[in-house]
Amino acid sequence: MRWWLYRLAAAAAFLAAALALRSPAPLRFASGGRFKVALFADLHYGENAWTDWGPAQDAASDHVMATVLDADKPDFVVYLGDLVTANNVPIPNATLYWDRAISHSRRRGVPWSTVFGNHDDMPFEWPPEWFSPAGIPPVHCLSAAAMQTSGNRTFQIPLNSVLDQSAGSSVCAVNVSGCSFRGTPRIELMKTELNRDGADGLSRSSVGPQELWPGVSNYVLQVLSHEKQQDPALLMYFLDSGGGSYPEVISSAQVRWFGNQSQSLNPDGRIPELIFWHIPSTAYVKVAPKSKTEICKPCVGSLNEEDVAPQEAEWGMMDALAKRSSVKAIFVGHNHGLDWCCPYEKLWLCFARHTGHGGYGDWPRGARIVEIAEKPFSVHSWIRMENGSTHSHITLS
Repeated sequence: MRWWLYRLAAAAAFLAAALALRSPAPLRFASGGRFKVALFADLHYGENAWTDWGPAQDAASDHVMATVLDADKPDFVVYLGDLVTANNVPIPNATLYWDRAISHSRRRGVPWSTVFGNHDDMPFEWPPEWFSPAGIPPVHCLSAAAMQTSGNRTFQIPLNSVLDQSAGSSVCAVNVSGCSFRGTPRIELMKTELNRDGADGLSRSSVGPQELWPGVSNYVLQVLSHEKQQDPALLMYFLDSGGGSYPEVISSAQVRWFGNQSQSLNPDGRIPELIFWHIPSTAYVKVAPKSKTEICKPCVGSLNEEDVAPQEAEWGMMDALAKRSSVKAIFVGHNHGLDWCCPYEKLWLCFARHTGHGGYGDWPRGARIVEIAEKPFSVHSWIRMENGSTHSHITLS
């Protein structure tokens, strides 16, 4: 009988070890009691791949993220939507551009999460110049074969090696038939990310509950205390704010989901909470400094070059968040010409900084850094620019 018990115990130990290998290590405050997050917003990879400037701006976006990651050495990265400009990608390879965006964190072993923006799953928009008197040019579609991997770095083959010179136009071309102009669905983008990076624990993204579809990136992550090893000291909520394949809105179903999650994980509001989504709520309009004027206290920032472009409707999420004293700040992207933080009720509303060289606007690129101290709890934030400088330091308390 003893040998049977021994084998059973050994099998149980083996299974536990195997599960441990498959389960990602929990997010945790460092030994000094701090947890640093970098926000990369509006990267817009994949624009105009049939031109010279499209791939060039993707390379510039690579440089911005590398600068921020190497300078600030964050514990975690949030990709805050619009990783790709799917409406400018005429082929079903948006997952390749998505993978390129997150490859910088992967290569450095930094865990990350992603939320969707309004451009990530948009269908292709036909360039007007394709309908000039010369007619629609022959289109040969770029495929995975035209993307190469060197170590963990993904990059695109130079365009002059894949251009169809005989077509007499700058249309991206390899000898692959079957173009697709459907865009890449949210669920396909997320599942591709998780299939590659979910098992090793670097991707902490999640396909949210099916009852919240067509929204996908709805989930919550816990950051454990550095003192009490199993106790969460921070909750980070990620929400899909829509756009692209469906309206730009956070639904009442998402509000109920947040209420259920927060009540289950944090019923007494003891654990601080941070919120991340892409498109600002209408509350941002209420607190926004007048566009193109100086940003004055209590708001802090350096870029105020446009009006807030909010969600299409407000279905109760801001009311739910404002009622919780545990919610400290909301972080969004979407508006490339804004990088301020302003108080609202008892919390802060913050924009990230336009990170990618894709998308509109010629303002210098950068990223918002958010550093959380566990005890006493505080949230300090600043902007790291692509030239390495920092500005707009603020304590969100």
